[in-house]
Amino acid sequence: MNALAADGLLSASDVRQAAIHTWFAAFRPGMTVALSTHINADGDGCGSETALARLLAQRGIDCRIVNPTPWPSMFEFLLGPDVQEMSAMGAAGLDDIDALVVLDINDVRRLGQLADKVRSLTVPVLVIDHHIAGDEPVGTTAVADTKACATGELVYDIAVTLGLEVTPAVAQSLYAAILTDTGSFRFSNTSPRAHAIAAQLLVAGVNPEEMYRRIYAQVSVGRLQLLREALGSLQVESDIGLSHISVDAGVTDRFHVTSEELDGIVEHPRSITGTRLALFFRDLGHDKVKVSFRSTGDVDVQQLARRYGGGGHAKASGAMISGSLEEVRTRIVADARAYLRGE
Repeated sequence: MNALAADGLLSASDVRQAAIHTWFAAFRPGMTVALSTHINADGDGCGSETALARLLAQRGIDCRIVNPTPWPSMFEFLLGPDVQEMSAMGAAGLDDIDALVVLDINDVRRLGQLADKVRSLTVPVLVIDHHIAGDEPVGTTAVADTKACATGELVYDIAVTLGLEVTPAVAQSLYAAILTDTGSFRFSNTSPRAHAIAAQLLVAGVNPEEMYRRIYAQVSVGRLQLLREALGSLQVESDIGLSHISVDAGVTDRFHVTSEELDGIVEHPRSITGTRLALFFRDLGHDKVKVSFRSTGDVDVQQLARRYGGGGHAKASGAMISGSLEEVRTRIVADARAYLRGE
């Protein structure tokens, strides 16, 4: 690729740059700004938050991260003494702020225990996201583009558009965001631009081997034992390309693992030859079941997840559904069969 082509890939569109300038007009030096993302934050949410906190600090803006669920241990390495992580405070962490930035979602319901507090805020609520807006959008001022491979891509564009420095720590956070949301550059949202930005982040100091080790190569024995049990529940309907697995309530306690160690398990049924739609049912207890939807080819699982108040991407979505594991599984599997048959 010649230098001109590379520059073209790295340049944000005029529309995206205009949105960034409008978004940033809400900020002033000396402000206290809270950053938040969806329940059970993932690599894109955590990476985007820590990168943005460091970038806004360059403009004299004090940021605190307040998420609806605890910070994942997997991504603790993205934090540091220069980032305030205050999720343990819950909704109280949103007191006395001058603005809120919500990243990687645009539906207030996905803020979990913070949702009611956010609905009542009188300060500006701004969004950075690459999903289709949900039924209850969070704010009115957004840097949003469903064509972005990750929210981290949009944060990168904010840095470049505003002339902020992509330090090694910022680069590491953005790389984690893009790496995880593209499935290590394997998913269909992996664009030429995703690779071009990743290359710039390597130039800025990211060590790709170290990032792989931290994110993908530190698996506990309990996680493997849990995976063995989950695969024991595997059901495959080859005629329509449907595969699903389940885990019971209390599985994390039984195998001494954290909730985040269940991430990626749904990729096992999705990897089965001929599978078009894969489901992972996790019983959370108290009549709540978390369902992960994954697809291959032209199957849009977001449309299916939205029927149950969930959302995400065409190839990867999720929903929290009330009911017992058996009830939810029976209902969703039946719906998925009909969906795959075009009924």
